[in-house]
Amino acid sequence: MLLYLFEYLAQFEPSFKVFQYLTLRGILSALTALMISFLVGPSMIRRLSNENIGQSIRQSGPESHYQKAGTPTMGGTLILVGIAVSTLLWGNLENSYVWVALLVTMAYGIVGFIDDYKKVKLGNSDGLSARAKYLWQSIIALTAAIFLYKSALVPAETQFIVPFFKEVVIDMGWTYVLLTYFVIVGTSNAVNLTDGLDGLAIMPTVMVAGALAIFAYLTGHVMFAEYLVIPYIPKAGELVIFCAALVGAGLGFLWFNAYPAMVFMGDVGALALGAALGVVAVLVRQEIVLMIMGGVFVMETVSVIMQVASFKLTGKRVFRMAPIHHHFELKGWPEPHIIVRFWIITVILVLIGLSTLKLR
Repeated sequence: MLLYLFEYLAQFEPSFKVFQYLTLRGILSALTALMISFLVGPSMIRRLSNENIGQSIRQSGPESHYQKAGTPTMGGTLILVGIAVSTLLWGNLENSYVWVALLVTMAYGIVGFIDDYKKVKLGNSDGLSARAKYLWQSIIALTAAIFLYKSALVPAETQFIVPFFKEVVIDMGWTYVLLTYFVIVGTSNAVNLTDGLDGLAIMPTVMVAGALAIFAYLTGHVMFAEYLVIPYIPKAGELVIFCAALVGAGLGFLWFNAYPAMVFMGDVGALALGAALGVVAVLVRQEIVLMIMGGVFVMETVSVIMQVASFKLTGKRVFRMAPIHHHFELKGWPEPHIIVRFWIITVILVLIGLSTLKLR
């Protein structure tokens, strides 16, 4: 919204044109979301505590987590407020990509909110049934996928890009809808599985979002896209504002979520943030790069799949407990060590993902 105000003021004072630059608006978007988190966070945590909206702990989880019972949850609402306000303030609201990213994120946040609400009010750690949760995730993802497929204006919007190989570009046709669906739903659930330790999920999310902001900027810039031999998608650049808002809101939340956590994000945050990463990766045509940079999320998901499959087929477990961060807990690793080491892994993977821009 502020973009339109500054465009109007630029008629009288040319210096206001500086706010048309994506880089400046991206920085301001991140700072706005960060300040919202700092200003709103303490009062939100107090209210959650007063309303007895505390985390319920699964009986099957590690015993060390029992002491966390009652810690305020649903803190992901704070992240969503920061993302929404910053994106609406600094983004170009005539850009359909901005709206797709924002609406998908908020819709998944609503699904997570209902799940958290049932856990808190009913005292049931299972929350929303897996079938109902997956159904709504699927409806939202398919709606977004179909819209993007039908509204595509240039071939690059629905082509499949293989990193490291500049000549490998696949026209997907209607299979684009399936890919988009699986990326959004898969990433949403992967981040949700990772959200099991204080700060474990939010920092990798911030790092991947920051890298996706770079991809969005370059993909939406015709000269950079041509130079780097990546698809040029005119509307993608504005996603910088959305990604920057996610980075700012995520860092603001980490201030309160760092070990030992004062608040947990809950499914309202985890499902929404995963969907946000997934939809942005689809919009900038970097699904494979998302899997590389989000390798921690992939590792957590694969560990659960392996554990379940092994137990059903052989009656034996591969890990002491899944997701894999619980395995390391039961091996005696201190929680902060697991968290920081997973962060370090993400830094490495994000750098590898960014290297695909040039190594082609």
